[in-house]
Amino acid sequence: MSDVSFSSLALPATLLTNLESLGYHQMTPVQAQSLPPMLAGRDVLAQAKTGSGKTAAFGLALLAELRVEVFSVQGLVLCPTRELADQVAEELRRLARAMANVKVLTLCGGAPFGPQLGSLEHGAHIVVGTPGRIEEHLRKGSLTLGSLSTLVLDEADRMLDMGFQASLDAIIAETPADRQTLLFSATFPDEQESGGLAAMTRGVMIDPVSVKVAEVHDATTIDQHFYEVPSEDARFDALKQLLLVNRPTTSVVFCNTKRETQAVADSLVDAGFSAVALHGDLEQKDRDRILILFANQSASILVATDVAARGLDIAQLDAVFNYQIARELEVHVHRVGRTGRAGASGIACTLVTPQETYRLGRLAELLSEQLTTEALPKATQTAPFEPPMATLQLAGGKKDKLRPGDILGALTSEGGLRGDQVGKIKVLARSAYVAVERSAVQKAQAKLERDKLKGRAFRVRRIRY
Repeated sequence: MSDVSFSSLALPATLLTNLESLGYHQMTPVQAQSLPPMLAGRDVLAQAKTGSGKTAAFGLALLAELRVEVFSVQGLVLCPTRELADQVAEELRRLARAMANVKVLTLCGGAPFGPQLGSLEHGAHIVVGTPGRIEEHLRKGSLTLGSLSTLVLDEADRMLDMGFQASLDAIIAETPADRQTLLFSATFPDEQESGGLAAMTRGVMIDPVSVKVAEVHDATTIDQHFYEVPSEDARFDALKQLLLVNRPTTSVVFCNTKRETQAVADSLVDAGFSAVALHGDLEQKDRDRILILFANQSASILVATDVAARGLDIAQLDAVFNYQIARELEVHVHRVGRTGRAGASGIACTLVTPQETYRLGRLAELLSEQLTTEALPKATQTAPFEPPMATLQLAGGKKDKLRPGDILGALTSEGGLRGDQVGKIKVLARSAYVAVERSAVQKAQAKLERDKLKGRAFRVRRIRY
């Protein structure tokens, strides 16, 4: 049952109408397989990656059964990271926008505790959060789950990898026994040798329906290459050469270790590229800044470990570069699948040294394809490329009643920028970020410093890598 219309499901008319307006017509494979049992009230254990439509799948299941007139927490979604929780909450709000007064609340670590207490006092229908912070609210009594009907564990395998087992156990103990449990994971219990998800699902899920969708790539949208590199010492120069040949607006370079990730990003910056590193040793504020810079095209290259990049919904990715073949061959498939999405074209380049020839052969077996290496192409342009946008940070945010429209209005008012010179605007609790065309950044900064927003002058600075 694949590639069927949403209208074939027993969804409320308001949800179906909104799906149509969002351009959601045909279900993805994971949606087609998981939604019918979820809507029937069954527990579901599904294997799904970022970009597969899993959020819309469990989101529709949550919203279809929601009793809006009952102002209590009926749905809880647990995510491994704050970024994923924010993305999930945003998607749930989009799906629920045609329903009256549905409140979705995000509770994550790395954010101030006080404002969350205030939000909880006003109530919520669905809570999305990270295990540590949810457990803390339960312990303090600021969150109660007595009315919970559906529990969603999103990227459950990663939550276990990050050491959240004890928090998950404590949270599950606070939920009603007759709840519905939906678990989405990148790996399946039968792939675990012992413990892990298999142990976690015992006693947590009742006769779950298993959904496993094979991850495939459309060869017409992803142009995949394997390039010969003579030695380990030549790897970085090969990466640089490929970047200069392809000159992608947005790309991810995957490395196998945190140390290598930082070293490659630093070397790219030294060589004149706009590169940022994403790995597990970063503090939350640095992680937020890096992701904003990359998402709004103010940094061209994101160098990342697989773990750090999991859960990030990076749209419009022009290219993926594998600094080495992934340690786990299945991970190679996930890396490559981050480009060429939604009908857009993308390229995937993997560097292969003579020592990795054996691994390339094993990857070919896994993919049931013949994989051959080719010589590195010659770069005709030797100057590093710059990203199209630059980012300005304002020392004010939601707490100061700032909205994206206020910032856009100030930038495009008399004597300012054209609307098409302004990119993404992200307003956080105490700061705001706006992307503008690189050539117009000085004019934009002067305009924001000169004009008042909400009757106030805010400090403005340009954010760099």
